[in-house]
Amino acid sequence: MKTKSHIIIVSNRLPLILKQTDDGKIEVGKGAGGLVTAMAPVLQNRNGTWIGWPGYVQETDIDDNMLPALQSAASGYSVKPVMLNSEELKNYYEGFSNSIIWPLFHDFTDKCIFLSEYWESYQKVNKKFALIVCQNADDQDFIWVHDYQLILVGAELRKMHKRNRIGFFLHIPFPPIDTFARCPWRFELLSAMLEYNLLGFHTIQDKRNFIGCLKKIIQDVQIDAKAELDETVSEVRLGNRVVRIGVFPISIDYNEFFLKAWDSNVYKRAKEMRSNAPDTKILLGVDRLDYTKGIPEKLKAFQMFLTLFPNFHKKAHFIQLVAPSRREITAYADLKLKIEQLVGEINGIFGTDDWLPVQYMFRTLDRNELISLYRTCEIAFITPLKDGMNLIAKEYCACNIDEKGVLILSEFAGAAQQFYQDAILVNPHDIEGMAKAIHRAFNMPLEERNQRMRNLREIVKNKDVFWWLNSFLKAAIEKDLSSFPQADEYSPFKPV
Repeated sequence: MKTKSHIIIVSNRLPLILKQTDDGKIEVGKGAGGLVTAMAPVLQNRNGTWIGWPGYVQETDIDDNMLPALQSAASGYSVKPVMLNSEELKNYYEGFSNSIIWPLFHDFTDKCIFLSEYWESYQKVNKKFALIVCQNADDQDFIWVHDYQLILVGAELRKMHKRNRIGFFLHIPFPPIDTFARCPWRFELLSAMLEYNLLGFHTIQDKRNFIGCLKKIIQDVQIDAKAELDETVSEVRLGNRVVRIGVFPISIDYNEFFLKAWDSNVYKRAKEMRSNAPDTKILLGVDRLDYTKGIPEKLKAFQMFLTLFPNFHKKAHFIQLVAPSRREITAYADLKLKIEQLVGEINGIFGTDDWLPVQYMFRTLDRNELISLYRTCEIAFITPLKDGMNLIAKEYCACNIDEKGVLILSEFAGAAQQFYQDAILVNPHDIEGMAKAIHRAFNMPLEERNQRMRNLREIVKNKDVFWWLNSFLKAAIEKDLSSFPQADEYSPFKPV
């Protein structure tokens, strides 16, 4: 990449959030998370641009008065908002993105709502994003598109005759062919993904699933026989074009969590929580409210643990934190009710005057409060039914500075591909198996806990979010693949 080139990040959300106050004024807040932390220095060094929705629904184009406020909140790089109206939010975001792709890619086909109006809106909004990119990208710039909401952006840019190198990273799992084939727009989605120069997935299994779908759905695709086994970067050829496919497990800013775990206020808070339960061991669950996270299964497993091992009554305590999410969607409201019923049932059966087995919190904690919880609890209980990676597992390990904790992890979380040797892996559908895993974790000798956690922390430290970022960018620019024919010169893909 030439030194004068810039980098353009495209994601559904900006790292800034627009909010309207009660008196009608617009305020700008800063987003959080590892992606923002990792991207900011790169964008600053490259005089880059971040394109995305600022989280504010507006029926018309953005008010010019908002732009200075947004830009002043960014730190050393440009931001370009893509505004969504209420209909687009309903059909593109809540509809196609979260009522089709999200359940489909997480193997919950029974929750998919395949409506043509969702697909139409998804195409229009992806084109809307692409237009903003097109207006802000010079020919030599590298464009990096993120996640399932924006799969079509690369294809739309090619239609606009943009010949830039364009990368795409999928932050959620990619499903196997038997699942993906149920989508009425399977051919269109795959074809669009093949317009990128580099495709990134979390795990080798996601990469294999994607290649398996290519073989069944796209004709004339040439795939190296070793591609499905290669955990690095493979090439797929379509005529005179090459698409690179790589495995890049995303991570966290290890040092940020590690240093905050040493903070005196965090230590004080953790000590207070521990003093409230001096003779118990604490099991911790941290999840967003979502049917993919396996929260009811966890609660049932803890209930069975208390049933099978009554000697742990009054000696075990389960803290389940659930972050609010998409409560306006019926499935999520129903899930919240189910969780509350299970918590009530467990506490009703086993609770006593001086012992509450389950402490349930339905709210979002700030970073310091969360890290205090990580430091307090002996066991992290993370059992999604399906997850792209699960960064909570990595956060827990980074904060476990005394290296006495134990990680119980679903084998269906992407993080299991890295942690399989030292976490206790469980099948979240096996309630009894999870109950026995809790018992094993509680009884694990200190020396074994130390060694396992030390190994887990080393993985997170060595392959942090900056390693992930550098790995993707290196794969994107190490080979010059910027010479593309114009969109109207493409030979159209033919479905099988």
